[in-house]
Amino acid sequence: MTILTLVQQANIEEKLKNATDNSYQIGIIIGSFIPFVVLIGLAYWMYTSAKKRDKEL
Repeated sequence: MTILTLVQQANIEEKLKNATDNSYQIGIIIGSFIPFVVLIGLAYWMYTSAKKRDKEL
């Protein structure tokens, strides 16, 4: 798992170095954070739904 993370990080850094302009760099950064934002949203949704179930019981 850590090897995969290191490979992905190096790939992002390489893409940022070879970027043609600033808008491409911003797109790379936003694209790398999207999975984390989705996971945070999913965790929040699960938390609120579990909280609602506890209140109903």
